[in-house]
Parts: sequence; C-alpha cells; structure tokens
Amino acid sequence: MTVVRRLARPLLAAMFIDGGLDALRHPSPKVAKAAPLVHKIAGPLHLPDDPELLVRANGAAMVTAGGLFATGRLPRLSALVLAGSIVPTTVAGHAFWKESDPVQRRNQRVHLLKNLGLLGGTLLAAVDTGGKPGIPWRARRAAKDTARAARTAKKEAKLSARAAKAETRLAARHALDALP
Repeated sequence: MTVVRRLARPLLAAMFIDGGLDALRHPSPKVAKAAPLVHKIAGPLHLPDDPELLVRANGAAMVTAGGLFATGRLPRLSALVLAGSIVPTTVAGHAFWKESDPVQRRNQRVHLLKNLGLLGGTLLAAVDTGGKPGIPWRARRAAKDTARAARTAKKEAKLSARAAKAETRLAARHALDALP
C-alpha cells in the first residue's frame, strides 16, 4: 500500500466513524430529521418503519465500514458501504432548501456539499485497485491471451498438417522407389 493510501484512508474514514458513533450514542436528534425519509422509503425498500433503528443501523454501518476502510481491510467494499451510508444521511440531515433562516440555510448547504465531497471520495476509493489491475482489465486480458493462443494453435495445426502431408508424400515416393 502506498504512503498516500495509508494516510488518506484513515483521514477519509474519520468523519464516518465519528458520525456513526454519534448516531449510535445519540440517535434522537437524527431520528426527527430521518423520520419523514424513513416513512417514505421503508415500504418500497422492505425496511422496518422505525427511524431510530435505521439511524442506529446506519451509524453501525458507518463505524464498521469506516474502521475496515481506515485499516485497509476490504477497502473497496467498505468504501462502497460508506458511500451508501452517506446518501440517506445527507438527504435527511442537510435539506438546505427547506431552511428559511439564511444562516441555517448556508450552514446546511455547506454540510451538504461536504457530504457530496465525502461521497465523491468514497466512490473513487471504491474503484481504486491500489495500482493492481482490476477484474475487468484482467478479464479482457485473459480473453485477448486466449484468442492469441487459439490463433497460434490454429497456425501450428495447419503447419503440422502440411508437414505431415509432405512427409506422407515423401514416404509414398520412397516406397514406390523401393519397389522392384
């Protein structure tokens, strides 16, 4: 792992771990903001219609995935979980367009943009292969290698067939020359 990844992962994960711990310890302020969103999406997503439970579950996901991401364990999967956990937090918690007070509106907009930046960082981390080829590249490479090997085998088979045919003709001539 490069030095940049060793430093960047814990830095990015810190905000999620802190927010997740806060959601686990003190869910009440977040429950009031999350309730309208939870009531709206609980049915279609087959989730329990319990805002406190979902706030705590989101907090647990943030703490767990943040810890895994910070330590470099399952970094792509944990980054994807973090990206998924920031979306409901942002939608429910930072709806600046609903604020009438200009100061609160500005504050919520800043938090929304901060969370969008975190979302972008986690999405980049989710596709980061650490300098190693990803699965799609490896699959394309294997397909090219297989096609190349098949073409080579086909050419070699043709050459072997021609050589065998020539050997057969030569053997037939020698057999005819050997007849009295």
